[in-house]
Amino acid sequence: MSAALPSTSREVRLVRTPTGLPLASDLEVVARPLPRPAAGEVLVRNRHFQVFAGLRTLLGGETDGLPLPTVRPGDTLFGPTLGEVVDAPEGSGLRPGDRVEHLLGWREYASLPVAQVTPATDRLPDPVARLSSGASAYAGLVRLARLREGDTVFVTGAAGGVGTLAGQLARLLGAGRVLGSTGSAAKAERLTALGYEAVYVRGRQPVDRWLREAAPEGIDVLLDTVGGEQLTAAVRAARPGARFALVGALAGQLAPERHGGSAPTEIDSFRVITRGISIQGLNGADHPGLGEEWLTRFADWLRADEITFPHHRIPGIERAPRALEDMLGGGHFGTVIVDVDADGARELGASQR
Repeated sequence: MSAALPSTSREVRLVRTPTGLPLASDLEVVARPLPRPAAGEVLVRNRHFQVFAGLRTLLGGETDGLPLPTVRPGDTLFGPTLGEVVDAPEGSGLRPGDRVEHLLGWREYASLPVAQVTPATDRLPDPVARLSSGASAYAGLVRLARLREGDTVFVTGAAGGVGTLAGQLARLLGAGRVLGSTGSAAKAERLTALGYEAVYVRGRQPVDRWLREAAPEGIDVLLDTVGGEQLTAAVRAARPGARFALVGALAGQLAPERHGGSAPTEIDSFRVITRGISIQGLNGADHPGLGEEWLTRFADWLRADEITFPHHRIPGIERAPRALEDMLGGGHFGTVIVDVDADGARELGASQR
């Protein structure tokens, strides 16, 4: 490895298991010795990582049935990351400077097996768009809900990383009307520029009443990232043969009194039966090839200016703990990305907000 490398690498660790939603004070940024790659490992300098809501569950400890481990006090957080190869073993096909993706984010440098690193080609106009959550929106609409021309679509949690792309995708895929929900009037206004015809603002009125007014003939497709009362209301508003794709459960996951791994919801099973409503949850492992399919179409849409990637960039790993607290509290719009270095936005591409 190059003598120019630093002797230490900063990373974000969990100090204590949160009581309620994680706070910035539950995390700390510490320096540890630069990782030394073992045989068959690649050393990566991380440039950008995604701040995602699923960390709430991993920090809360309710990870039964999940493919990811609990984050315990003293552990470093992790998540989707974009970086550059510093050192790679012979025969790996990787060279210093190559751009790669992996899951060991929340640190400046990561050493991990070559098999856990994915080369990131230049097919996207902005490489950081690889950290989008669009694959979930795409899979929910295309593979689960099988969106049809003219469908009325309701997207819950429309201002998040999934929802800000879902409205645009629904329009591109032929939806007749696209409705969404969010937590503030300011976010609702921004969503109207992203394909949403009408947006429910939580707390203004009962969601049942809003759906009756916004979609008097009912909804054909639900892309649900929230669950809770919005899923309950969507069942009541469903047209015969409606298709529901569940890709998140934030109503339970972000409830302060829970631990992130459950989201109890009451639905009218009689209505599910009599209206022939299909309800499916998204499990990425059930959809091989989804990632490549999504990237190909996403790249084409981006280059044709038919879609945008709404996201918020935060400069500097030292600001990551606050970024997590703010994101879980609904303080950001779109995907939240931390530039590990304060000047990271200039190094790997300009932001598209």
